Amino acid sequence: MKVKQAVVARFSEICNERNIKPNELATRSGVTPSTVYSMLDDERRDVSIVTIKKLCDGLDIGLGAFFNAPVFDALEQEII
Repeated sequence: MKVKQAVVARFSEICNERNIKPNELATRSGVTPSTVYSMLDDERRDVSIVTIKKLCDGLDIGLGAFFNAPVFDALEQEII
């Protein structure tokens, strides 16, 4: 799994646990819905750390708590 896929999986996990839809995540985070849907799109490769931070703020979790998840423990190398 690549880091972008892990980020999407982690946000999906948290949102599913809290029953939060993408539009609600966008509203809570102060970003546009297109930003959230773009992140969820498999075609888009990168997600900025600033966007991740805003989404975490909207979920009221810190970056440490967000990245402290098993999904990040065995990521593939990003260097090609």
